[in-house]
Formats: sequence, structure tokens, C-alpha cells
Amino acid sequence: MINRINYRPWLNPGKNKEKTRRIFCLLALVVVILAFPAAGTCNATAAIKLGNEVLLESYYHLIEGKKVGLVTNQTGVNSRGISFIDILAVTEGTKLVALYAPEHGIDGTARGGAWVESYLHPRFGIPVYSLYGSTRMPTLAMLQGIDVLLFDIQDIGARYYTYMSTLQYCLVAAAKYNKPLIVLDRPNPLGGMIVDGPVLEDPFKSFMGVDNLPMAHGMTAGELARFFNRRIGATLTVVPMEGYHRTMTFQDTGLPFVQTSPNIPDLTSAYGYMATGLGEGTGLFQADKFRWVGGKGLDAVRYAELLNGAGLPGVFFVPEVRGTAGGVRLEILDPYRFNLAKSDIYALAYAFMLGDFQVPKSTSKNVVSFDKIMGTDKIGRYLEEGLTPQQIEVCYTPALQRFKQEREQYLLPQYGPGTGMLGRAGAPDHY
Repeated sequence: MINRINYRPWLNPGKNKEKTRRIFCLLALVVVILAFPAAGTCNATAAIKLGNEVLLESYYHLIEGKKVGLVTNQTGVNSRGISFIDILAVTEGTKLVALYAPEHGIDGTARGGAWVESYLHPRFGIPVYSLYGSTRMPTLAMLQGIDVLLFDIQDIGARYYTYMSTLQYCLVAAAKYNKPLIVLDRPNPLGGMIVDGPVLEDPFKSFMGVDNLPMAHGMTAGELARFFNRRIGATLTVVPMEGYHRTMTFQDTGLPFVQTSPNIPDLTSAYGYMATGLGEGTGLFQADKFRWVGGKGLDAVRYAELLNGAGLPGVFFVPEVRGTAGGVRLEILDPYRFNLAKSDIYALAYAFMLGDFQVPKSTSKNVVSFDKIMGTDKIGRYLEEGLTPQQIEVCYTPALQRFKQEREQYLLPQYGPGTGMLGRAGAPDHY
């Protein structure tokens, strides 16, 4: 990156206001870089290089001489934890002209579901367009001043976490308005080996699930972009990571984990999100930032016995009462084997067997959040019929197997087995 930054303009700062502004930004960035090791908030010995680093080090020509728009938030950092906004703003030879923010805003602090307004960036004087306000898709006006759109946001691996919905909407806009889109790839924190849960059906598509994915898809942002683009046809480039393998969980990458949203402050919450957060509207609920799941009147000890007796890999359920609600606290024993999607289906089914819970009902005019999260109304019907979690798993498995077969062609070979071959690490893929 250093050879892309121009150090000379401070010799004559009055000559060019734009270059003077860049120098001040550069100096601020240098201070931040020097401060990080002392603060201990990042890991300078990451095992991998992120897509944003590979872009600047090896594939800068993709953005050289271009006006760039960047879809990102607080998770868009390099392997040292430094904001890619700050880096790109002072990179010589390209011009950052617009930012685009998903749910929770550019800094990730807005509460879930809260409307976020567009505004002017206070430091860089460029628009920060909200993609979770009056529109969730970039408009022609938002894209008019850019040559290329970059996407750099950390996902947490759950189909209904909306950052990847924003990616899909950006692909649609890129195709509609003839703008190339480059995805700067990042790890799936859950790894790429666990693929499970009900597959979303077309009638239940929403911003909580934009495509026919299972709950746990085991794909990176770049791989998801390839999958989404099969029906969109945008000019898509994926800049993959170097050193990443799909058998890795986030702990293996050596990367700093940045809070992805207000209720996902750490990796434990990222894992718990899918394993505890699917009971929307049933009376079963999560607490302690997705570390606990339960409901009013549940026998916590019996609930834990059923879950632990099911042989779910990589997790232990500790009985815990919270007020009038009985439930369990998740203790993750093995992140490589912990099957979050399956665990949540089992948590739901056993809760319905033990307690008094209700299935929310969708109508032709209103699809309830429970069915949007599940991607189908079949799970609700199975719960009402009293099916065991094992029986529910059998019911959703055929569609899951079909997805796994389709998924193969969209996996990046650079990340190892899954496609049956290894590709050249770091080479961008164009689609």
C-alpha cells in the first residue's frame, strides 16, 4: 500500500487543497497505525490476508484511476484492525467518492431494524448513503458519480443476518445501472464446513433471506456473491483472501474480531446468534447476547437433559433460570463441530415438547418473521404436529442436499476442498 501513497505534496501545501486534505488524513492514519500495537486491539500476525489487502498489494489496477464507492461499516478493516475507509481515502491514484452503509449504519451502532439516514462524512466530505433507510438498494443517483463499487463487510454466516442481503441488493443495482462490483472477501466466522438447516423457499424471500440458502450456508461473502449473481448477471469480481482455507474458523485466522452489530460484540455471540435466535414470536427467546435460550415455564433441567442427550456435537447446554423463564446457556466446546442450525431446530422442538409455545401464522398478505427466518412455514407446521427434532431434520434434509450440490460450483477453489481442486491463491475471479 505504501507505494500508492503520495508523500510529496506537503512540500507545497497551498498548491492543491485536495492533496493537502489527503496529507492530513494520511498523518491521522499513520498515528492510528502506530497506536494499534500499543493498544493491543489487533493482531499483527494474522494467518491470512484479507481481500482488501490483496486488492491494494496485488490487484490495484482494478481501481487505479477510478472513482470508487465503498459499501462497508465498522467491520471493514484490514488484518491490523485499521479501517479500509481511512486507507482508501489516502491511497494515491484512486478516489473514494461515496460510502454506503448497511443496517446499523457505517459505525454499527444503530439498533436492529432502526431507520438510518444518509449524511455527509464529517472527515472526508463525501456522502454516506444509507442502505437501511428510504431505500435498501443503491439508486441511480447514489451510483452516478462512481466508476466501480467495492463491498467490504464482515458477515457472521447466518442466512438471515442482513449484511449479505445488502450485498445481493448491491448486485441487483450494479446490474441495473451497469456498474462493476468488486467483493473484497472475508472469512465466514463459522468456517466453511457446517452447512445445515431448512433451505429458504421462494414465497418466503425477504430482506431477512434473499435467496435459496439454508440457515448455515458455509460460504464467504465472495462465494455468496457468486451464488447470488447466478440469477442477476452483474459484472462481478471477487478478490479472494490469501492463506484462507474453508476448514478455518475465525479463531484460526489471527484476525481481530470487530463487533458486527450491537448484539454481536464477540465470537461467542456470533455463534449463538443462529443457535438461539430463531424463536421469533413463539415465546421462546434468547438473552445475554445470544448466549442463552429459553421461555416462560420451561423446566430448565429437563430442557438441558433433552438437548445434551441428543448428541449435538461441539456444545453443552447448562440449565439456567432467568426470572420466570427456564432455559439453557450454551457452552461451546468445539467450534469446528458445533452445528448451530441443527442445535436451534433441536432447541425449538424440545421447547415445544416441554412448554406452552405458539407458532406464529403467516397469511397471504403477511408473512410473519418466524417464517421469514425459517425460510418456510413447514417448520412451524412440524412443531404444531409434535414432530421430534430428529424427524424435522429428516424432513428438511432432501432440499439441503440439493443445495449442497448446487453450492459446489460457486465455492472459490482457492479455499481448498469443496470443489475438489486447489486454485492459485490470491487471483481475482471475474464473473
